[in-house]
Amino acid sequence: MSRLKVDNIETRSGNNVSMDNALALKSYTTTERDALSSPQAGDTIYNSTTGTIDFYNGSGWFATSDSTFTFNMQYLVIGGGGAGANWNGGGGAGGYRNSYASETSGGNSSTEAVLSTLKEGTSITVTVGAGGAAGSSSTSSSPGSNSVFSTITATGGGEGGGYGYTSVVGGNGGSGGGGGHLNHAGGAAVSGQGRDGGTGYDVGSGGGGGGGGGASGVGANSPGGHGGAGLASSITGSSVTRGGGGGGGGDTRGVAVGNAGTGGGGAGSVTAGSAGTANTGGGGGGGGYNGALNDGAAGGSGIVILRWATADATIGATRTGLTDGGVQTDGSDSYIVFTAGTGTVSFS
Repeated sequence: MSRLKVDNIETRSGNNVSMDNALALKSYTTTERDALSSPQAGDTIYNSTTGTIDFYNGSGWFATSDSTFTFNMQYLVIGGGGAGANWNGGGGAGGYRNSYASETSGGNSSTEAVLSTLKEGTSITVTVGAGGAAGSSSTSSSPGSNSVFSTITATGGGEGGGYGYTSVVGGNGGSGGGGGHLNHAGGAAVSGQGRDGGTGYDVGSGGGGGGGGGASGVGANSPGGHGGAGLASSITGSSVTRGGGGGGGGDTRGVAVGNAGTGGGGAGSVTAGSAGTANTGGGGGGGGYNGALNDGAAGGSGIVILRWATADATIGATRTGLTDGGVQTDGSDSYIVFTAGTGTVSFS
């Protein structure tokens, strides 16, 4: 029983509540709640499965909110890099989306907002985009594939423009691919994800390719079509530069090759270009001409990195279809790096 006092209500037994006590509702899982016999209209419980206050209205249980188990997530999501072309545009870097600390996001844009509505116990999509496949003298190079985390999509990089087939103009993408020789234009970047590709060059008897755009730098025009620079992030505790564009290919008849963009871009060449670095979203280097036409190179695969306060959530152990390095810690935060695959993750 309770006893009324002048200044407060005093607890007299374990079944009563003082005005100074916290109100603790009886806790049940959803399964336990549904197994209760003969609930009455107005019965109220705490649902430990969903983190909600549930009440019975006489015919069924209803929650007072969607979920109280939400937490903040910081991310770095980079799409797969576009491939460099056969004579000769460099591939564009994969789209670069960053919400960590106050770091720069793609295209030198402001830091994106953290995801603040993720719910514990729900399945969240993760996809690491593959790099684009290199083309040949008879096939076009390919753009990179998109990387995804929840509602965040980083667009794959645009492919380089080449010679003797359809894609002579650099492809659009997270960052744009470099244009092929004969003055073809580079591709356009997605706003807030990367930069445009450079323009190719014509010297009458030959030419060179433009550099692929990078996360922070525009691809340079040929001759010397250097790949655009990437961006650095310390989301894993150490600074790593990713998202470099591929260099454009050159020509031994007087057109210089393009250097690789810092952050995993591949270098252009007068022979075969070099590939973008895996898990940077770097664009592939363009191939060149040295008496024969040479192929461009594949783009580097993308990456998905997640970081959250260790006290807020724990990632589930089952991550089928995804390759990751396990949960790591940096100060009071945890992070995980996904390097390949597609699947779902959940947190508790």
